[in-house]
Amino acid sequence: MCGIAGLAGPLGPDSLGDGVSAMLARLIHRGPDDEGRWLGDGVALGQRRLAVIDLSPAGRQPMVSASGRFVLTINGEIYNFEALRRQVDAARLVRWRGHADSEVLLEAIDAFGIDDALASIRGQFALALWDQQERRLTLARDRFGEKPLCYAADSRRIAFASELTALAAAPGLELSLSPEATSLFFRYGYVPAPLTIYREASKLEPGCRLDWRAGEGPRVTPYWRLGELVETGNRAPIADEAQAAEELDGLLRQAVGEQTVADVPLGVFLSGGLDSSTVAAVMQQVCGGARTFTVGFSDPRFDEARAAAEVARVLGTDHTEHYFSEDDALAVAPTLGRVFDEPFADPSQIPSLLLARMAREHVTVALSGDGGDELFGGYVRYQGAPRLWHAIRRAPLRGCAAALAEAAPLGVLERGFAALGPVADAYAARGRLGPGIRRAAGWIGARSAEDLYERVMSAWPEPADILTTDSQARPRRPCAPAFADPLAAMQWRDAVDYLPGDILAKVDRSAMAWSLETRAPLLDPRIAAFAWRLPADMKIRGGVGKWLLRQVLGRYLPQELIDRPKVGFTPPLHAWLAGPLRAWAESLIGEAALASQSVIDARAGSRLWRRFLAGDGVVELKLWTMLMFRAFVTTRAQGGVACAS
Repeated sequence: MCGIAGLAGPLGPDSLGDGVSAMLARLIHRGPDDEGRWLGDGVALGQRRLAVIDLSPAGRQPMVSASGRFVLTINGEIYNFEALRRQVDAARLVRWRGHADSEVLLEAIDAFGIDDALASIRGQFALALWDQQERRLTLARDRFGEKPLCYAADSRRIAFASELTALAAAPGLELSLSPEATSLFFRYGYVPAPLTIYREASKLEPGCRLDWRAGEGPRVTPYWRLGELVETGNRAPIADEAQAAEELDGLLRQAVGEQTVADVPLGVFLSGGLDSSTVAAVMQQVCGGARTFTVGFSDPRFDEARAAAEVARVLGTDHTEHYFSEDDALAVAPTLGRVFDEPFADPSQIPSLLLARMAREHVTVALSGDGGDELFGGYVRYQGAPRLWHAIRRAPLRGCAAALAEAAPLGVLERGFAALGPVADAYAARGRLGPGIRRAAGWIGARSAEDLYERVMSAWPEPADILTTDSQARPRRPCAPAFADPLAAMQWRDAVDYLPGDILAKVDRSAMAWSLETRAPLLDPRIAAFAWRLPADMKIRGGVGKWLLRQVLGRYLPQELIDRPKVGFTPPLHAWLAGPLRAWAESLIGEAALASQSVIDARAGSRLWRRFLAGDGVVELKLWTMLMFRAFVTTRAQGGVACAS
């Protein structure tokens, strides 16, 4: 796992070398073990290395192929590199320098071509490949977007890096806030690819490659499409439940087995939920001696650490837990604008950072359960949204219904929303049903199932309500394949947008802030292809999500540790902002702070802050989104990055 950067264009060798060095200096946290540079005619590639496989100098990058044609720098891991190495050996004689997965990938590209190599590898990666023969630079990103890659390019030059902070150090590149990206951030809480918060920069989308040659400019094409898995799954659904459980168990063992190959210590993030418990159980079974890590909250409504400890006890893992305090949150909060590289407003970013920091004291690599909700039907909205849409369609006056929901007593609303089952239960368990319903009142005016999804996923459904210069950016609605049911439609949308834009970005930035590599076995492409062959009733049955995954986990854990309500990783945000984080928040979104900037409507923002302080929990997520934007802008201004505020 590493940080990569590079430049190509009409610059002299000194400018190229100095430029890539300046970019790498901002990526030390991603690779504290070593730094490598490669300079060619009009090209500079660089890497900060976190050594995980082949810790010797033979694993150093950038790396030149044995033929001398290709130069590679990569951030990530190729899990099936040993099988790929055997394929290369069968095709040609290679004098291997070491046993690094990056060397295997490089020689596979030389032997089979970049297209075949990308199609055959399983892993998480963001890579840059310079072809000295054709003078072409190729960038590529893994299928689900586990590893980040951003760039700025035209027909004359290109700069790329693992993080925008590093890209900003590229010579001659000036960055300015994008009104469209700002609007979408306030809507979703993250900036969806291919946009970045800056006009001049883009993210390479998951499953895509970019080819650049001087005089031609960048050309982005997908090498893999999730929609193809959907279509294949529709044509060949799995009918036998016993067969499905057996196949999934086997796939999990294969994926975890591949992803536990490393020359450094490994562990597992264990929340006590289904996904992480499954990964921990399989790792303990396949490898033995698994280490597990959990953080907890003192408020039992938000705490899963006790459940995680019980799972660890039954599995027999070497378990470490930490209950962090309000002081921990206060120490981390001022770093959020820097760590997450662009505005990012998932409140679980704080416990994620603290969990990664704790795990890094013991291991260099941590496996996670990310992807399980999207693939196997775990989010409560997968059940609640279709039920709500069915009720909305039957409502004769939706606008009046929405207004009544805004004004009705909470007791009346809670009785009405109890019909949503798991959704209401999830909120009620935390004492947040009332505020949750108030937020849901805005969903009643949805005009379609797709519009309802947008409202459910939005912090600010109308960003113009808070921004002074809203671009009126429309919701992101990528072209979708045909779906057999509403569940599949939501799962696909989450997998192409929310998963890479929020979940995987959060995990990557939180872990790499402490030089910790993370791996997500549930996102193995074989497991993903399998999951899209499952009918809806093997995902959600009897009001219970992830039904099939529960059947597999039942082979490893007793049922009482499986049949627990979903809690998630959301912290007690309201208590923190009203308590230990209040002074920090006031410095960013208080009346005086908002009066000094021009993006957020100062009067609207001040009203929101006062409502929150008066006890209105409905505005919590909106407030956090505003706060994270201000934290980002303030941090960037302090760091010298051009960023109008």
